[in-house]
Amino acid sequence: MTTTRTPSAQPAPNEPPLWDRPFTLYFTARAVSLLGDAMTPVVVALAVGALYGVSGVGLVLGVWTGTFVLLVLFGGVFADRFGARRMMVAADLVRVLTQGVLAAAFFTGRPSFWLLVAMAALAGAAVAMFLPGVNGMVPLVAREPQRANATLKVADALAHLVGPALAGLLITLTSAGTVYAIDAGTFLLSALCLALIRFAPAVTRPHPAAATGSRTRTRTGRSLRRELHQGWREFRARTWMWAVILTWMGYGVLVFGPLVPLGSALVGARLGPHAYGLAVSFLGAGTVLGGLLALRLRPVRPLAAGTVAMVLYTALPLCIALGAGLPVLLAGHALGGAAIAFWSVMWATSVQTHTPPAVLNRVTAYEQAGSVSGIVLGQMLAGPATALASPDRLLWVSAGACLAGCAALLAIPAVRTLHRTAPRAEP
Repeated sequence: MTTTRTPSAQPAPNEPPLWDRPFTLYFTARAVSLLGDAMTPVVVALAVGALYGVSGVGLVLGVWTGTFVLLVLFGGVFADRFGARRMMVAADLVRVLTQGVLAAAFFTGRPSFWLLVAMAALAGAAVAMFLPGVNGMVPLVAREPQRANATLKVADALAHLVGPALAGLLITLTSAGTVYAIDAGTFLLSALCLALIRFAPAVTRPHPAAATGSRTRTRTGRSLRRELHQGWREFRARTWMWAVILTWMGYGVLVFGPLVPLGSALVGARLGPHAYGLAVSFLGAGTVLGGLLALRLRPVRPLAAGTVAMVLYTALPLCIALGAGLPVLLAGHALGGAAIAFWSVMWATSVQTHTPPAVLNRVTAYEQAGSVSGIVLGQMLAGPATALASPDRLLWVSAGACLAGCAALLAIPAVRTLHRTAPRAEP
């Protein structure tokens, strides 16, 4: 019996170039923006916490997240109506304003709490306008979306390795105002890079998925409600998509949401705060490795491969629940980071290549709203849940939920059999 070599583990021959001018500008914009995003939680926790305590930090972050969840669906509509790049540039400029105002407030004295809340709400609204377009931009600036997504995932991981440490160092050596000022600068550079992107004529050709039912780009006379409904129809029509998001909502409540508050408390109590910080660094290192792996492997069935990889994420809550020593703890976090990074690339590429471009940003908004809402609920319930069970038992539940979610996804034919599409051809 003869065997044939599958394309799953080999780069495609005659790959189109990745680092052309549009993608280089887009990568630069995303890299600096991600660095700014990674610095924000640290400066909020340290600077706001020093002035207004834990409750103040929770309210500021909660307002930011809540505003995002409320408005992200509208961000998807506006990105499809006015163009993802325009919305992203405008959102970056709004964040230049919010972070600049906060920098000035910290430089000149003690900012009022309501100024912090107002800027958090405005920044959350800006992110809601920005993020839906991130998915839609990738097929426009890269002919091979998986390579682009994997490269961007590595940049994301590196930003989350460098950003928190840089923010903490700057606050220690200077002040919170410096961090906010640098943050504003990253968003200004991102806006400039995005504004300089010029799309090739080839990107106006039909998307590979357009033949499956895309609508025309005409928006004249269409109401906001109708556009939201159209995005929902496209989202609901793809069983593999809503099945994954339902699973991810469950993950948000049972796995991702409670992991940080429960894990940091347990690891800090057993091994000290330095151990938890080191574990987070290994999580980031694993994310880099997972992104690099996604650059090399091209599974024929990306969601099935990503789901199998997510089984390894179980090691992360499990090693904490077992009270493992530092070496096992670090290995578990590295495995978890690699698993979630590989899944993220497979998921983003599948959404981008199986969704008509006319509704891609709205569909992305629906999947983002579903995913984030689960995490918010999980974070809110983590504290009260400790009254019912110990943190280590709750993390056993997280590990079991992770395995159950993977099994459920592999049992769904639409998820298990979804094939990768060919990259866009050279113009």
